[in-house]
Amino acid sequence: MGKTKTESGEIQNLGSKFKNPIGEGAQRGLAIVDLVVRVMATMATLSSAIVMGTANQTLPFSTQSSQFKANYKDLPMFMFFVVANAIVCGYLFLSLPLSIFHVMEVASVTPRLILLIFDTMAMVLATAGASTAASAVYLAYRGNVAANWVSFCTQFDSFCRRISGSLIGSFCAVFAFMLLIIISVVAMVRRSS
Repeated sequence: MGKTKTESGEIQNLGSKFKNPIGEGAQRGLAIVDLVVRVMATMATLSSAIVMGTANQTLPFSTQSSQFKANYKDLPMFMFFVVANAIVCGYLFLSLPLSIFHVMEVASVTPRLILLIFDTMAMVLATAGASTAASAVYLAYRGNVAANWVSFCTQFDSFCRRISGSLIGSFCAVFAFMLLIIISVVAMVRRSS
């Protein structure tokens, strides 16, 4: 950010309408934390989508007419989970340059507002995907006696462990989005006050 001297001899920052009450160092620190959390959320959503997308298991026994196997494509909830995490991961990857811009240019409020809006939408999508898959995982482990659904995780234990692990990564990404939203709001409020 450039600086100039006014006629009275005061140094004035160019490109900034607001005073920075918490200092440029603290703003830069928030931007660095934002970048680190964003990278971690990217890795969490990518790993969740990959683990769920590659989850399958075939039982070692079969009948003459069929094999017993479980695949993420068998349930639409898991397919939605993979698509939602892939979309969120793509958004996070595309938002990294804007987050890097915040580290270099701490006086920018408009890009932070844009990230705040899209982070909120991505958090909603990630939460929807993770919650939908969590309900299916719950039924896979517990079954539902009233609906006459039996638990199939006793037979497909490897499949169930993989889908449960992918849920952990996705819920970690939701928590990371909560942090990103809080960081953005704090940075914008501190900047404009």
